[in-house]
Amino acid sequence: MPSPQQARAQASAITSGRAAPATEASPTSRLRTLFDRPRLSPGQRRIAQYLIDHLHEAAFLSITDLADRVGVSQPSVTRFASAVGFSGYPALREQLQAVALGGRGGPAEENRGNELQAAVDAEIENLANLRRDFADADRVIEVGRELAASAPLTVLGLRISVSLAEYFAYAARRIHPDVRLVTGGGTVAYDALLQSREAGGAWVLAFSMPRHAHETLSAVRVARGAGLKVALITDLALGPLADEADVAFATGTGSRLVFDSYAAPGVMCAALLQAMTDADPGRTQARLEEYEHVADEHQFFLRD
Repeated sequence: MPSPQQARAQASAITSGRAAPATEASPTSRLRTLFDRPRLSPGQRRIAQYLIDHLHEAAFLSITDLADRVGVSQPSVTRFASAVGFSGYPALREQLQAVALGGRGGPAEENRGNELQAAVDAEIENLANLRRDFADADRVIEVGRELAASAPLTVLGLRISVSLAEYFAYAARRIHPDVRLVTGGGTVAYDALLQSREAGGAWVLAFSMPRHAHETLSAVRVARGAGLKVALITDLALGPLADEADVAFATGTGSRLVFDSYAAPGVMCAALLQAMTDADPGRTQARLEEYEHVADEHQFFLRD
């Protein structure tokens, strides 16, 4: 989240048509941005965390030394480099050295117009990363099938994440007979999660967008403790929330403006909803037809 000073600079850039100067990110945040895009296995997350915690030393290690320090095999390091978008470990190490020595690495950023245009460019990049993730759609299809079969299905979104949770729950109710939306934290969330499990629910779909709330982590832990499985849509593949979830979908958020934007998480929601509809096409068709009948009868919508 930009500081008030950064927000004022951005507002000035928008009104003047000039791009606001980019704030120099810390080495740690730059590495998290680099490593949080792909879906990382537990072993790959260990490598990523070691590189974040020991950047200035690790940037100059051989592949053998790095594998020994982390406690993984050399092929695991090579696969990790590929997973985060590099041709191999030498290319990854070159980037790490650029970060450690204070260089930005990679090609110079082009003139991206004013700040609003730069925000759109950043979201286009987030969507491009999500498109690459969707090259292997099996995980989305499988989780959609599990969510469709969970009755009830609980959708959890607290604080800034409420809007995404409400969107998903609104659409899911058209195709699922029992969707329970939880947008209040603390003991209210705990009650709802425990009741969902007692009613036979198997899954919770949770949302956690920046800034990540302690109460979201607590609710996820309560859900897991009650025997519910957790699918998480967030912007980070690393960290305690991703570690607690049974499956995490990491999608980038737009952070160039005063408040974040959620183009990629929104598409991720739509993809899971599509997977849910495909999991039980008969139920989907019957429910959608019934909804259209009710909508027509009560004139929910303006006619075209």
